[in-house]
Amino acid sequence: MSVIEDLTRSLGEAVVLTGGRITERYRSDASLTGRNLPSAVVRPARTAEVATALGICNAHHQSVVPQGGMTGLAGGANPDTGDIVISMERLSGIEEIDPAAATMTVLAGTPLEVAQRAAEDAGFLLPIDLGARGSCQIGGNLATNAGGIRVIRNGVARDNVLGIEVVLADGTVVSSLNKMIKNNTGYDLRQFFIGSEGTLGIITRAVLRLRPLPAGRLTALCALDSYADVVALLKRAQRELSGLSAFEAMWESYFRFNCEAEGRQFFETSPAFAAIIEQDIRGQNGEREQFETFLGQALEDGTIGDALIAQSEKEAQSFWRVREGHAMDRLLPSLVNLDVSLPIGDIGRFADECSRALSTRFPSAHVSFFGHVGDSNLHIAFSVPDAGDETAHQVDAIVYPLVAAYHGSISAEHGIGTLKRDFLDHSRSEAELDVMRRIKNALDPNGILNPGKVLR
Repeated sequence: MSVIEDLTRSLGEAVVLTGGRITERYRSDASLTGRNLPSAVVRPARTAEVATALGICNAHHQSVVPQGGMTGLAGGANPDTGDIVISMERLSGIEEIDPAAATMTVLAGTPLEVAQRAAEDAGFLLPIDLGARGSCQIGGNLATNAGGIRVIRNGVARDNVLGIEVVLADGTVVSSLNKMIKNNTGYDLRQFFIGSEGTLGIITRAVLRLRPLPAGRLTALCALDSYADVVALLKRAQRELSGLSAFEAMWESYFRFNCEAEGRQFFETSPAFAAIIEQDIRGQNGEREQFETFLGQALEDGTIGDALIAQSEKEAQSFWRVREGHAMDRLLPSLVNLDVSLPIGDIGRFADECSRALSTRFPSAHVSFFGHVGDSNLHIAFSVPDAGDETAHQVDAIVYPLVAAYHGSISAEHGIGTLKRDFLDHSRSEAELDVMRRIKNALDPNGILNPGKVLR
């Protein structure tokens, strides 16, 4: 009996898709680098079905590619011909919100925005937040250890997970749905799977930490003259704004491009740097006054040249639309998005050097920078007409050695997948890579889980 016949017999044709029932959505993540459809797609609705599917695939030594919302940019969910996809899209739902513990138990296929709204309805904030919130899924957020715009206050995905349930390659279900903040009982198994990109197991459930829901947010857009001023403003905000929840920086070319694309002009001239500062309102007296005083002092001492405080949610969203830069996907051909992390003090020098190197090699290219900065994350937007895979590889070959020279990370929040796999040794030592391979071999001895991703 073939593996597909075995899966269909055990799970049914409604769960196992083959032939013309496999649609284009299973070909590639948002990197658009996937070239092949899988031989079958398994769409489980229960953890037991994930376990059955993996047990069968492991017995047949069949390669498996887990898929979530397909919003990743590293090729981590792309199948090869002959792979079987396990899609988590039907394993969705909020199982419990525990007000006393301030936790939420969710199934892995739950869209992030659905979970966020459920938390808000219960009077809580789910602090994991990404631009792809409407499409990305909780399981994928954890499998890639997603970052996002509010990491400066609440940390990356792994910092907001208390418990996890995962299915191993042989179908074993490991359920550790812990709700306690303190649980010092040996190895922290959840951390093996968070950020492993589906190469060690498939996450099926998670217990997420919730925070008090802010009464509102104050948002300001600031104009600055230098990266040194950006760092100075960040440090002052961390010191003086108790509710600081986001700090985003945009270099001039990025800010100008996206302002023009959105038909907005916030300042008389486009500044060298623009920063968005966001503060949560906790309902205490004087918070708006504190925010305004903070900005006024920064203006007075010249740290910022100008500042706008959003007077409505609509105005705040206009700031964020420029920062999120979705128009670039539409207006720039063959856009390459790079995601790196560097010591905060070095980001300005790195961006200058990186811009020179890319512009020298590709004189007609659009090169611009933006990032979270407060959590050391920098994004690079690169575009030249008719760029292909070879161009993207040349860009990687310029940028990643430079990242290594600054002792940075080639991936701040997008993961490794296939697109960054060959450059992983720019950020990880051979000893670290050896430990990763040992863990992979121990948990997936037949190598069926997302083969070729993260590690060679």
